[in-house]
Amino acid sequence: MIAWCSAVAILILSVVPREMRPETGAPHNVEHFISYFATGLAFGLGYERKHSLLYLFLILFCASVEFGQIFVPGRHGRLIDFIVDALSASIGVTVASVIPVRR
Repeated sequence: MIAWCSAVAILILSVVPREMRPETGAPHNVEHFISYFATGLAFGLGYERKHSLLYLFLILFCASVEFGQIFVPGRHGRLIDFIVDALSASIGVTVASVIPVRR
């Protein structure tokens, strides 16, 4: 549930006008890294047996978010944002794969 809420939050914050988006004061790439890393980690912990599919899903999600921003006035999709986002989400899934989960 946390993973999906995180993905929805990223999606919403990516398509609202820039002035409506909260800012932490951290550098742009750090904000992206933390957001996507946490999302990848949450998905990795929630779907522990599906990591290979998660990498694909999250990379496509990152690409879709950046592509979608092209059509939002005042926003723009950038290749560097996609790279940071996809790597961050993948690192999150990778970290989740080494954390022992008790059920």
